[in-house]
Amino acid sequence: MDNEDLAPSAIAKVRVQKTDSQTSSSDSVVVEEPLEIRIKRGENEEQLGITMRTPGNDLELAAGFLWGEGFLKNPDELISVKVCADKSLSLRQRANVVIAEVAENASEAVRIMERRFTITSACGVCGSTNISDLHKRGVQKVSAPTHSVQELAQMVTLLDGRQRIFEKTGGLHAAMLVNPSGDVTWVREDVGRHNAVDKVIGAALMDGTVPLADWTLVVSGRIGYELVQKSICAGISAIVGVSAPTSLAVDLAAEFGLTLLAFARNGVAKHYLPSGL
Repeated sequence: MDNEDLAPSAIAKVRVQKTDSQTSSSDSVVVEEPLEIRIKRGENEEQLGITMRTPGNDLELAAGFLWGEGFLKNPDELISVKVCADKSLSLRQRANVVIAEVAENASEAVRIMERRFTITSACGVCGSTNISDLHKRGVQKVSAPTHSVQELAQMVTLLDGRQRIFEKTGGLHAAMLVNPSGDVTWVREDVGRHNAVDKVIGAALMDGTVPLADWTLVVSGRIGYELVQKSICAGISAIVGVSAPTSLAVDLAAEFGLTLLAFARNGVAKHYLPSGL
């Protein structure tokens, strides 16, 4: 598991012993390793941050991260996303560094990145000042979904059978993008919920599909402020979560017209409305 000559994988094998047993057995756990994200403009290259993530779909993660943080105004500004090619590093070290090359006229983030040094797998930087950042960036309200709230509430069932790593380890968050026709297009897993969302949005960005008007983001857990922010930046029309939302997530969704459903289970969910309704 600690072999520096090997690129990291998403699942690791460990030995475990139950407290009521004298024998040990093999078990699977999800891998958590640091990913350094760098941005390159022309000849200039700088580190944006280090996120603890589950290896896999790292290029999409970096692309989605850049989009959500406002480093890109349009998809054409992303020239390439590549794994570091520095031969002085081990294969494992190179696999844990991703370099995103952007157009030289691509935007600097409006907000000085508090996450420049470490982005935890648990949460990103949240705060009420971020709402004004979205307005400064010119982020617009999202379009209303054509699906009814009853149809949106049913979409969590589409996660069934699609959480491959979770089924083996029990330790992952999942994010899923459902297109306007109601079909699942991308599903990604990660130890960090915001990483999983970056991965699916990054996949859409690299596919040329952003903005995602009338698309729905389905997440396997809690809906925090940052997931709502990333959804709005991508133009997503609705977000559906299995667990609870936060107050700031509800406020931000209402301000930008994002349809927010939480506690979605067995085809029923809570639809959170703007204050006063």
